[in-house]
Amino acid sequence: MQGHTSDVRWQAVVMQRVAVLSDVHGNAVALEAVLAELRGEEPDLVVLGGDLTWGPLPRETLSLVRGLDVPTRFVRGNAERMLLDQTDEPTERTRWLRDRHTEADLALVQTFEEQIVIEIDGLGPVRFCHGSPRSDIELVTPETPETRVREWPALAERVVVTAHTHVQFDRRVAGLRSLNAGSVGMAYEPSPGAYWAVLGPDVDLRRTSYSVDDAAMAYEASGYPATEQMLEILRTPPTRAEVIAHAEQHVFSN
Repeated sequence: MQGHTSDVRWQAVVMQRVAVLSDVHGNAVALEAVLAELRGEEPDLVVLGGDLTWGPLPRETLSLVRGLDVPTRFVRGNAERMLLDQTDEPTERTRWLRDRHTEADLALVQTFEEQIVIEIDGLGPVRFCHGSPRSDIELVTPETPETRVREWPALAERVVVTAHTHVQFDRRVAGLRSLNAGSVGMAYEPSPGAYWAVLGPDVDLRRTSYSVDDAAMAYEASGYPATEQMLEILRTPPTRAEVIAHAEQHVFSN
């Protein structure tokens, strides 16, 4: 199955507070707003949940991440996998994105981990992945049925943090606590903003306001081949109901 995930790296030190930022999609304007708010949180660790630079402002996004003065770990999303895949026939968008990542940028992306397990105060061992524990392109939502969750590989952890669907949620299903911090840069939510989360000792789902107009101006100036599509999503994102219906129909999707 394309996008299968298996590599897991364990961090034994107990973290008190972990900030989770996923699906930035090259929206450096949104990321900058979140990082400004994050400074007052003093987390022990920041986890970037995948699909970091796949969007209009990859260089600006990486510059912000490199400027973090907090320990950081990176989960590899399907976008990072596509960015590094040299065996495919690249689209215009893929070529544009690869051209805007230096060798040092790509070397950093190569260090991203398929899955991470972190011990967090109050939550215990928490597994972080992009799509799901079995695939980086599995679509997990607040309504994913228990039968599908039970198809995942057996997990020692009782808390699983996914991304990929750009919908923020916190639910209990099939004996697990299933979380999605939401999308920083391309949220599919009724209220505009950058969505993220702080974990420990419980789950604190966050939304940070930012200037969508400023992001749109930066997108238009970027030369990104899919700018019109990105602007439409930025201004009129799909509804949660549409995302959930798509997820349950397709199960796996880039």
